[in-house]
Amino acid sequence: MDVTPADTPESHDLFLFLASTAHDMKNSISVLSGTLERLLVAQSSLPAPQTASAYEQMAHMLYQTKRLNDNLMQLLALYKQVGKPGYPFDLQPIALGQLVDQVVAIGRVLLHSRGIRLELDADPDLIWHLDEDLVVGVLSHALNNAIHYTRERVRLALHEVDGWLELRVEDDGPGYPPALLEAGAVATREQAGGVNFLTNSAGLGLYFSGKVAAMHRHRGRSGSLRLENGGAYGGGCFILRLP
Repeated sequence: MDVTPADTPESHDLFLFLASTAHDMKNSISVLSGTLERLLVAQSSLPAPQTASAYEQMAHMLYQTKRLNDNLMQLLALYKQVGKPGYPFDLQPIALGQLVDQVVAIGRVLLHSRGIRLELDADPDLIWHLDEDLVVGVLSHALNNAIHYTRERVRLALHEVDGWLELRVEDDGPGYPPALLEAGAVATREQAGGVNFLTNSAGLGLYFSGKVAAMHRHRGRSGSLRLENGGAYGGGCFILRLP
């Protein structure tokens, strides 16, 4: 029996080395992100003319560090799925209020620093079976993107629709360009080879989100990911549907 490169001890060691490196980088970036959040809170209490320029620069730095941290978390989650087939996918009954609280807590400082208003539309007592860590990661990444492209408001809506849990992140920005709408369609098709990471800067996030959606299965149905324009604000709509 031939041994493929992916099955060799050397490739296994390389997987472990890359995962360990990504984990260390994620921890360092998390420390940097936390420091920036504290500085932004402190800056917000100072006179505006004195701090406006520094505040805006730190807000942009915070967005970029959160974006890097999201990417590293996604890489680690995908490594656990691909590099370690025994990755524990943890379906648990979760109240939507608990899910929303986590996403809001992660994005609170960035929302405030950008002056973005977040509208919440969810039944906090509705319970759904899902992998909390993975879904929070998907929604946080979508929220970070919406904060970057919106004009002044973002909507996080979670509702049961025809027997599915529909999780939407909507903004009032210019909407998704055609190429990104197509990338979202590719990311949710299991038979596709994934998104071309070299030509689409959003590729990893979409690929990760599509994988998370597909991992949620119930009675022969699988979750799905969709990008569209419109929604409540007429901008971009990130839609995750779970059975």
